[in-house]
Amino acid sequence: MHVNARFWDRLAPRYARMQLRDPDAYEKKLAMTRAWLGPEAQVFEFGCGTGTTALKHAPHAGHVTAIDCAPAMIGIARQKAAEAGIGNVAFRVGDLADMPDSPAAFDMVMAHNVLHLLPDRAEALARVHRMLKPGGVFVSSTACAAGAPRLFRWVIAAGHALRLLPLFNPLTADALRAEIAATGLGIVEDWRPEGGRVPVLFLIAQKPG
Repeated sequence: MHVNARFWDRLAPRYARMQLRDPDAYEKKLAMTRAWLGPEAQVFEFGCGTGTTALKHAPHAGHVTAIDCAPAMIGIARQKAAEAGIGNVAFRVGDLADMPDSPAAFDMVMAHNVLHLLPDRAEALARVHRMLKPGGVFVSSTACAAGAPRLFRWVIAAGHALRLLPLFNPLTADALRAEIAATGLGIVEDWRPEGGRVPVLFLIAQKPG
């Protein structure tokens, strides 16, 4: 198992118990996302964690496919879906880079708190573009840690070098906007919640169609 998957596997039980740091910001992101959903919408999420966001959106979509590299995270997500009686979500263990190409298969692709953890973000974004139907949207919420305190960035880098923490690629909000735009997606929603030690950028970008 890759160091990233091992880390998140160990963290899964504690992660599932964590409280939201900013519930109001989370609810706003949910509302902004739901404006792009419909009863027939086919949704894909990568880096879904314990499935909280996928399960929140499932009642507003046709079907949600959600993946995560950590088996323990997916186990918790499946349990939550069963307990909630939500049947239109499929949780699978997997990594976006290892998934078969699914051209124009989804109305929405989501990536929350994951883009800064990817070893090849450009390839991931190109794949997202291919996965989206014309007119489909990519919804992302990303820590832009290049603007975080230097000590925070140093600790994260040292932890990864020692194979104790997952890969963490600090980036700026402007760099992320440019990377997404370079794929051909057009940014239609751009919001930054206030506060927090690490700046967060919430984007919705649409594939022309």
